[in-house]
Amino acid sequence: MKILEIDAVSVAYGGIPAVTGISLSVEAGSIVTVIGPNGAGKSTLLNAIMGVLPAGGVIRFQGQPIGGTNIEARVQAGMSLVPERRELFATMSVEDNLRLGGFRFRADGHAAAARELERIFSLFPRLKERRRQEAGTLSGGERQMLAMGRALMARPRLLMLDEPSLGLAPLIVRDIFHTITELRGTGVAILLVEQNARAALQVADRGYVLETGRVTLEGDSATLAADHRIVEMYLGQVRG
Repeated sequence: MKILEIDAVSVAYGGIPAVTGISLSVEAGSIVTVIGPNGAGKSTLLNAIMGVLPAGGVIRFQGQPIGGTNIEARVQAGMSLVPERRELFATMSVEDNLRLGGFRFRADGHAAAARELERIFSLFPRLKERRRQEAGTLSGGERQMLAMGRALMARPRLLMLDEPSLGLAPLIVRDIFHTITELRGTGVAILLVEQNARAALQVADRGYVLETGRVTLEGDSATLAADHRIVEMYLGQVRG
């Protein structure tokens, strides 16, 4: 079942095209990655899907067109976005940041919120250790964990991640991608935008290559990882 389908989606800034005619789909419970260089339009694409930016074309979520709905309605429907800058509330505690992520379920009561918190803490044990600490005092890796945890508090059907490895040490990147792989087992579909093509293709089921606002290649991740052009441009090695 396709949880997300976008068809001929285009976004422009002041009349200048940023992404043009992009079509892709994400199956329920799968990981799909969009790779490409800086400035290719990857973040623009996620923001258009989330409703942050106006877009032409068709966006369907769980089979329903959502082009006319706002961000709040898309979150309510089951979409979450972790932006590149993470956008945490720096002076609030880890736990309070997480609780804000579950705000749409406030009517379910304290016990339900506590269960969701424990679910997130089981995914990110470090956050449980830091639960009383201000978000602004966390390390880069911990902030990424918190941003992902906060998005997961909304119980999304689709989690979109914008450059989750940005600025992180290799060992932390490995942990983050391990968690992304674990999330697939929970039934959450993931749309992953990432410059670290090697790490992204290792965890993804399918990938798209975005260059100058257009999809130039697509296919299952193993096929893309073996493609000579992808190897030369994005994986840092050349094969004969």
